[in-house]
Amino acid sequence: MKLSKYGSRLEPLEDGSRFEPLRDGSWFEPLRDGSRFAAFALLSLLLVLLAGPSWGTEITGYRVIRQPVTDAAGGLKVAIRSFHSNGVPHLLVVDPASLKTSDLPASAVRSASASSGAKLHASPYMKALEKYTGAPYRLQNGGATRAESAADGVFLTVDLCPSKRPFEYQMFEAAQALGEGRPVPVAVCITGIWLIKHPEELAYLKKQVAAGKLAITWVNHSYHHSYEPKVPLERNFVLTPGTDFREEVLGQERELLAHDLVPSPFFRYPGLVSDARTMQLLRELSLIPIGADAWLAKGEVPHKGSFILVHGNGNEPKGIRLVLPMLTGKELKLLPLPAAFTSSAASSSP
Repeated sequence: MKLSKYGSRLEPLEDGSRFEPLRDGSWFEPLRDGSRFAAFALLSLLLVLLAGPSWGTEITGYRVIRQPVTDAAGGLKVAIRSFHSNGVPHLLVVDPASLKTSDLPASAVRSASASSGAKLHASPYMKALEKYTGAPYRLQNGGATRAESAADGVFLTVDLCPSKRPFEYQMFEAAQALGEGRPVPVAVCITGIWLIKHPEELAYLKKQVAAGKLAITWVNHSYHHSYEPKVPLERNFVLTPGTDFREEVLGQERELLAHDLVPSPFFRYPGLVSDARTMQLLRELSLIPIGADAWLAKGEVPHKGSFILVHGNGNEPKGIRLVLPMLTGKELKLLPLPAAFTSSAASSSP
């Protein structure tokens, strides 16, 4: 099988509608126009050849869906992707109440009853999806920037954009120390290029999760995260002419799954830059945009309920210098990102 343009042994998305229901009668109407990413294909392939194989699991037949299902315990979920994992049919499902995702064998779920649609539309997940991908559309920092309701803590989001600089191990170690034996919640906003170019650092993060030291929410930060310093924001980041935003999102999801990581229902725009078109497409992809009201390197101060933004890739030392004393001084109570959209934010721990 050929290497995909996203650096893994992944089958490209099939032409046709963006949404392909699992069965007739799905409560989401399919869209008809589809597109492919082309602008950075050669660059990605060169990176893959230099870095070596990046996959652990073979992901094929990747499709976008939105389908109500029930799991083995009878719990209502929303299946947002269907695919084959090493040849076995799988679904990426979201719990509409907790906003947590799972990668499940398709055989482990059943189609939900037709009456489940109303319940889903009233869920925290669907409400947040509709609210934060809707108008007004801002060029920067659109989407959710802090907790929906009162929260007894903050939400640490760590961006891993493409970088050749040293990884911020010290920050992650300081965060872990807050747990006192319990996993500490951190949202890691990761790009595909960083992922395939930093296998040792990725292995470190996975090891901390396996050891119960970190509880990571894997946030999609696009595959390439293109950026030109001298170009206006209106034509930069994912708004760069020729960028296929849909493939930037889905290509990174497949890369995460190929590395045995479960994508969350969240997306962080590179540079926090977006427009109406990309926001509307993000809604179609069933993902909630995550901004920030406390980008530390920009001088923003966190308060209870804040989404703190720092860079763990070495690109923004100022933010790390600011967050380290907050962590080591135990000034922050870190909460899991999904809790920002539920009533549990006030009591989540640690």
